[in-house]
Amino acid sequence: MHKKIYQLAYVVAFAALFTSCKKKFDEFYARPATLADPIYKQLADNGKFSNFVSLIDKAGYKSTLAAAGYWTIFAPTDSAFAADTEFAAFIKGRGFNTVDAVDSATAQMIVQYLLVYNAFEKDRMDDYQSSLGWVPNVSFKRRTAYYTGFYNDTSYTGTAYKAVASNRNNNSSNTGYYVFADNGNKYIPYFTSDYFAAVGLSAADYNYFYPGSTFSGFNIANAKVTQRDIAAENGVIHIIDKVVTPAKSIDQYLRNKPEYSLFRSILEQFMVLFIKNTDATHRYQVLNGGSQDVVVKVYSNLLAFSPNNENYFKLQDNDAQKDGWTMFVPTNDSLSKYINTVVLQQYPSLNSLPLSIIADLLNAHMWQNTVWPSKFNSSYNYLGEPAKMNAATDIIDKKILSNGIFYGTKKVNEPNVFSTVYGKAYLNPRYSLMTRLLDMEIKSTITNPNVKYTLFMMSDAVLAAKGYSYNAGANNWVFGTSTNDSNRLNLLRMLYSGVIETPNNELANLGTPGVKGIIGSYGGEYIKYDGDQIFTAGTIERNVTVKIDSIRKVLNGQVVYINDLLYFPYQNIGTSLSILGTPATSEFNYFWNYLKNSTLFNTTTNEITGIAGGSFYTVFVPNKAAMIQAINDGLLPGTAGVPNFTPTLTADKLKVESFINYHILDKRTVIANGNDIGSFPSLLKNAAGDPVTFSILYPGGIFELGDGYGRKARMVTALSNNLSNRTVIHLVDNYLKY
Repeated sequence: MHKKIYQLAYVVAFAALFTSCKKKFDEFYARPATLADPIYKQLADNGKFSNFVSLIDKAGYKSTLAAAGYWTIFAPTDSAFAADTEFAAFIKGRGFNTVDAVDSATAQMIVQYLLVYNAFEKDRMDDYQSSLGWVPNVSFKRRTAYYTGFYNDTSYTGTAYKAVASNRNNNSSNTGYYVFADNGNKYIPYFTSDYFAAVGLSAADYNYFYPGSTFSGFNIANAKVTQRDIAAENGVIHIIDKVVTPAKSIDQYLRNKPEYSLFRSILEQFMVLFIKNTDATHRYQVLNGGSQDVVVKVYSNLLAFSPNNENYFKLQDNDAQKDGWTMFVPTNDSLSKYINTVVLQQYPSLNSLPLSIIADLLNAHMWQNTVWPSKFNSSYNYLGEPAKMNAATDIIDKKILSNGIFYGTKKVNEPNVFSTVYGKAYLNPRYSLMTRLLDMEIKSTITNPNVKYTLFMMSDAVLAAKGYSYNAGANNWVFGTSTNDSNRLNLLRMLYSGVIETPNNELANLGTPGVKGIIGSYGGEYIKYDGDQIFTAGTIERNVTVKIDSIRKVLNGQVVYINDLLYFPYQNIGTSLSILGTPATSEFNYFWNYLKNSTLFNTTTNEITGIAGGSFYTVFVPNKAAMIQAINDGLLPGTAGVPNFTPTLTADKLKVESFINYHILDKRTVIANGNDIGSFPSLLKNAAGDPVTFSILYPGGIFELGDGYGRKARMVTALSNNLSNRTVIHLVDNYLKY
């Protein structure tokens, strides 16, 4: 009996202790009385959000927003619904006339797009979470709960698909365009005064897209935030004065805009693939039943970006975006005219174009960054070119979409690769080999619209007639039966001889009878012209007549069509001097005879000691009178003006060596064009091994050489500008004292 009483007392005591502990536990972990209500309760209790609350209920988001969580919501008031004509148009486009009539799918779209992951007050809204920490005031979009998911699409050929959008840009391996775990959520744009100040924008940039709205310093798309930073148990509420409806992606926007159908058809025909995806297919079949396959709409890796990709590069997981895509799309009439008059000038149809040309046409209108209206001139597209548009007069349509900015234009953003000298080869199938050579190094140079060039054209037919071809399979250049890489280098040397920078239109009268001259090329060598004939050291050596067929003006200069190649020479400088100096009556004769009998000259190969193959030189040859004066002055072996070309004394041989070396400009080719002024090294070296220099000046505009002793020598123009191997040989009226 006592035992039972004791046990009962123990149970009662334990129960009392447990009740006491539970009470303390509940009190400690109870919801604080000062904690704000959840988002849903605040909106429902307020009385000014009945329309939005009804959409939340219909969308199935009541429990989400009434429970724990971490959200930012942009809540439109009832008056916002009543006054918003854009919202009325949106639901009418989906078949509804009133908010009450909206179905659950439409309600879900609206609510999800106004619901942003994580809770952000205004001061944090425009910050970007980088891997190194928060970067303030640099983002203008945040990830929402809304995504498109599966949709119906049709290929260019008319095949219908159940599709999902790619959620990454395509890559060269064709595997990185879709990440199954990423739904491709849409982003909602917002604009704060801090962000505008940080990136150099103004209210004018905002009103360019939203002319019916006022920039307040905190706007969500076209809506103004009328009350911000309302704390809730599960996030933050910002009240807005308009109903912001889900934005389309660039891909979706283009789909239903017939005025841009030509641009879209080019994208769809040449740059889109529909690729079956096993994971997406399985998910769709689980959710919807049936056996229908799902494909991913994949854009080519040749493009700047995929217009259906909602994730801007996705370099790291981030709910904010500080940049986005931009696309300028010309209307059908402007694009059609440009294609027919420019792109298809030498091709019969779009289908016959190389894919690279189509990609360049499209990429000229695509930017991998946000192009604000005030920054057209400083934002560069995928080809490295600005928007050649006037924001006030050339843009007929402008939209901030979910994954970027869209501009509809009434003109084409003409790419430099089409409008410059490069374009005349690039857009002509008869110059495919020349284009391939230009692409190796010089493309970016000659497509600069701000620098003028003259480009001599090398057609496939001419190259083939001379034995040149390209083997694409083996990726090598062929000459006859040879596949040595020297074939490529030889072609590049000829090509570069025909690339002339003409900043002052120096060749404006090229091809005119009686007009002659000499000019340097991109390759460092010189060409001469006389009327409709073009000369290089190689054409002179081969005795080939190269004539101008026609000349065409372009944006940054002109292209010259010729009937042959601008050959380079194989003979060396010594051989050129031999040809000039062998005739006894030649003004070059004395210099040549001293040279050929000197210790510098190899009579078997005609090579000159100290001159390296592949380098550039200028030889200044004193005329006979100057050579006689040098003999009389003791600078050359001889007596009373009579030359001794074969001296036996070592001292006399050294005189000849020094004299010749001092008249050869080392590693540089010059003509009398005023470009080279100052002191330049000769081949002659002093006792310390340093080059002995002479000067080039233009007193009174006349080309003049000067040595260290005050002697002057002027060019004899009529007998100068003789072309040799990477060298020009001039005749001068005096000698230089070494």
